[in-house]
Amino acid sequence: MRTGKLRALAVTTATRSEALPDVPTVGETIPGYEASVFYGISAPKGTQPEAIEVLNKAMAAALNDPKIKARVAELGGTPMPMSPVEFGKLVADETEKWGAVVRSAGISVE
Repeated sequence: MRTGKLRALAVTTATRSEALPDVPTVGETIPGYEASVFYGISAPKGTQPEAIEVLNKAMAAALNDPKIKARVAELGGTPMPMSPVEFGKLVADETEKWGAVVRSAGISVE
């Protein structure tokens, strides 16, 4: 795209990408459409809350580092620091959303 050999038609995220601000979202044409990728760090069940707090603070600091923010933006991403509770809700919501898609499509592992 940067060389002009490709033209982006749309991004699948709920909002326009900071890396491609002139490219519309699919949701602008198909209301409600949203499909995005997220990355996160988790810990085994039973991990001490204090350890999770330390990890969360370290990740938040890293995601607020200007060099990391710039690199993530260069790759087309947006850092989303959040609390462990917020991340758990995101994972649960995404699992339910995509589980419904799998069920409605009749997809199985067989």
